[in-house]
Amino acid sequence: MTLPTQMKRLQIAAPGRAEWLDAPVPEPAAGEVLVRVLGVSTCPHWDLHIFDGQPMFPGMKLTYPYLPGQPGHEAMGDVVALGPGVTRLRVGDRVVAWRDTGQPRPGFYAQFNTFAEDDLLTAPAALAPAELASLELAMCVEVSFQQLAALGGRLGRLGLSGLGPAGLVAVQLARAHGATEVVALDPVAARRELALTLGAHQALAPDASAWRPSRRDHALDDAIDLTGVPASIEFLMDRTRRCVTLFGVLREEVRFGSGHLFGPGLILSGYGNHNRAAAETALRLIVAGHLKLAPLITHTLPFTRYAEAVELLRQKRAIKILFDPWA
Repeated sequence: MTLPTQMKRLQIAAPGRAEWLDAPVPEPAAGEVLVRVLGVSTCPHWDLHIFDGQPMFPGMKLTYPYLPGQPGHEAMGDVVALGPGVTRLRVGDRVVAWRDTGQPRPGFYAQFNTFAEDDLLTAPAALAPAELASLELAMCVEVSFQQLAALGGRLGRLGLSGLGPAGLVAVQLARAHGATEVVALDPVAARRELALTLGAHQALAPDASAWRPSRRDHALDDAIDLTGVPASIEFLMDRTRRCVTLFGVLREEVRFGSGHLFGPGLILSGYGNHNRAAAETALRLIVAGHLKLAPLITHTLPFTRYAEAVELLRQKRAIKILFDPWA
């Protein structure tokens, strides 16, 4: 296969302005491969923050033009060239990115991108972009289930607060991991309805008057917060017996009070580490049909409509958007 020397790549030039630009096709360095990108999905919080000129994490410094191809990191495609020292992957392999190292480097909002061999998993060629691109998100959510598994015992009545993309993945992972009851919480009715189709036993609005605080009567056994919003976390803390583990990015303080100290004491758990085992678990569930990522993709767009895509996410008219770099 003769590779082109030029490609197209997205760059956020300034807050509120994205450009689809010509760029040279990169060459893979040692331990890297060149991926022909077939599909890459939005990570809504990343896209909204970076496009709006806001740091994703407290203390994060932003400069513009932003790194080309970023913040694209949920991607899949085919290996088309190998760098020195690559031993596991071969030209022609279908691959999916399982982690974003966070290092300052070009991202996957592009037609081609180089990536470390260790940060890619091989996948069946029959899986379409919408079924596979968001594997990195599924890996991230699986880490929260690892946190609960480390406490021991079977998952019982599990609460999930926030039915954005991560929450909808969590609904399916909860069922796959054997939770006896999955209670999904979100103020948006359409997302509650989707959660029910993906396996939630109940999908409720987080109404404190309808569900009075109690860590005994009608309480959850464990819970995962996928919002990072203190009100959501505290809602779960007041209604959970054992552990509330945090997935969403926390930007404000959360109140741990005397009601959480006894009976027995509530565990408030932080996040774990991204790891390959979590990614392999998620991929295995995708291949087995127990985890479906395509229902999260509500729109497929070309990169020339990136600003429109971000606005759809902002208005909650989209859950995730898949970009086709070749459209």
